[in-house]
Amino acid sequence: MTEYSPISRPRNPNNHEDFREEFPNLCNTLSQCPGRCCSKQALKSRLPILEWLPKYNTSTLFCDIVAGISVGLTVIPQGIAYGIVAGLPPQYGLYSSFMGCFVYTIFGSCKDVSIGPTAIMSLMIYPFVAKYGLDFAILANFLCGCIILLLGALNLGFLIQFISSPTIIAFTAAASIIIGSSQVKPLLGIKSGSGSEFVQVWKNVFTHLHEIRYTDTILGLFSLVLLLLMKKPKCFSRWPLFSKYLSLSRNAIVVIIGIITAYVFYLNGQEPFRLTGEIKKGLPDVVIPPFSTNLNGTDYNFLQMSEVYGLSLITIPLVSILEIIAISKAFSKGKVIDATQQMVALGLCNIASCFFQSVPVTGSFTRTAVNHNSGVKTTFGGVITGIIVLLALGLLTGTFYFIPKTTLAAVVIAAMISMIETHEMAEIYRTKKMDIIPFIVTFGMSLWLGLEYGIVAGVVANMLLILYMTSRPEIDYEVVKINDMDVLVVNFDQSLNYLSAEYFKTSVERVVITEFSNVQHVFINGMSINYTIDVTVVKNLVALVEDLKVCKKNVYFWNWRKDAFNLVIRFKRELYDLFKFGSSLEVILMQEIKRNEEQQPLAEVTTDS
Repeated sequence: MTEYSPISRPRNPNNHEDFREEFPNLCNTLSQCPGRCCSKQALKSRLPILEWLPKYNTSTLFCDIVAGISVGLTVIPQGIAYGIVAGLPPQYGLYSSFMGCFVYTIFGSCKDVSIGPTAIMSLMIYPFVAKYGLDFAILANFLCGCIILLLGALNLGFLIQFISSPTIIAFTAAASIIIGSSQVKPLLGIKSGSGSEFVQVWKNVFTHLHEIRYTDTILGLFSLVLLLLMKKPKCFSRWPLFSKYLSLSRNAIVVIIGIITAYVFYLNGQEPFRLTGEIKKGLPDVVIPPFSTNLNGTDYNFLQMSEVYGLSLITIPLVSILEIIAISKAFSKGKVIDATQQMVALGLCNIASCFFQSVPVTGSFTRTAVNHNSGVKTTFGGVITGIIVLLALGLLTGTFYFIPKTTLAAVVIAAMISMIETHEMAEIYRTKKMDIIPFIVTFGMSLWLGLEYGIVAGVVANMLLILYMTSRPEIDYEVVKINDMDVLVVNFDQSLNYLSAEYFKTSVERVVITEFSNVQHVFINGMSINYTIDVTVVKNLVALVEDLKVCKKNVYFWNWRKDAFNLVIRFKRELYDLFKFGSSLEVILMQEIKRNEEQQPLAEVTTDS
């Protein structure tokens, strides 16, 4: 039998002050907020650049330049590819790749994170681009940034905790499969058909198999195999530094090979591959986000444009936050991540970039891994990456004409393969099989209905699972022998609330009456009970005592915590004597038997009179 330390209780059951409920002093809390918000530490937490800039030196600068160039060589081909995934001209992927880097340098709190367009964001914005055009993509970026910034300003970073790990893993896996599937057409050189849904994409592929261009297919598969081989080039294991930078620059190398191949054929008067084509030269125009637009002769005002997004107005910011928080945690190396600050930084990145005709941006896992492996020291590496992108827009757009679309498709597919975490899926099933339910719901709904419905369905499934488990606490019954008497101790593994109150009452009654009919004394161990009990629980406890009293069972509440104890007494003061505190059941039981014996003669005399 486990022993517990005694818990004190108020001495006088008639003193209402002993059981009063204390509320937090909101006036003191609010009066201290301005001082905390304006303190030096608070300023550094909201402007992380103030933390590392005074200690910046040439050695750190060199590391940031190397990392920034490495990420820049990755973001250029990826940006072009993600612009196409979003259904936009390829230059818009590059327009989305520089401003976020500059803003995150000032407000970002994780040195490794690289901000820019991602495959998931591009895929989620594609339906609006395909149906309504560019203006809706840019406004989505602005609204996404405002929502994220508002959540950060209200210190609501804790909301991310409502999305479980199985839900995130399933969402990422489904998104990777959908994005990878969407690139099968350009990989095979198929031109006809459109759509972003998983089923629709594959239906289009099989419907247009006769359009396969074998030259595109061969170059695409060659590029994909080369990318996967260069991810961990074992043949250069003797030269680890060369092997490292070969892996980091693999996207740029494959794209350069594709450009050279296409250009050689072009010089010989041949064009065997579908090419990216002309990319608008120069920097994007600085424009105000479109708060109204005209589409096919129909005018849309701001409210009408906002209504078009529907549920996506919630899911796009949510997924954007999820990506950056998950990436930050993955590369933090045990450092505590300030989710609120990451949300503030991400919101500002989206708002600033929308003035440069950008689609929604967030943290990129692939580019963050490149940044980390390149030895970045501060967020200043993002400035170098942004400069590389601007140089590419100003000087290299003519070269981008010759990038084969099949090569860009291979770049996207290779990035998506690395995002499918099969080992994580196996660990979920091995660790707790019940968690596979929200995983399957999220994965299936994302593939069948779309990513925005999948993430919502996963959250709902997870909450329903938690509510069910909360409403069914594990109850343990232990019989203790004390002076030839059987005493039943009822233990349970979680707190009680209105969800589990009725189940707890009926379960205890059924077991006590049917399985332990010979037991007269029942002790309900309240060590796991805290203040989360409510009036529903209290009413069920009172009913439990009364029902078992009819069956000649004595119920006692043993070692309940002070807050829960006070709550019960405030509801019904007559239960005061049923609460017992102490580590020895034998002492408590003997005292109670003696007290009952002393009261018994008095009751008999009263009855005779």
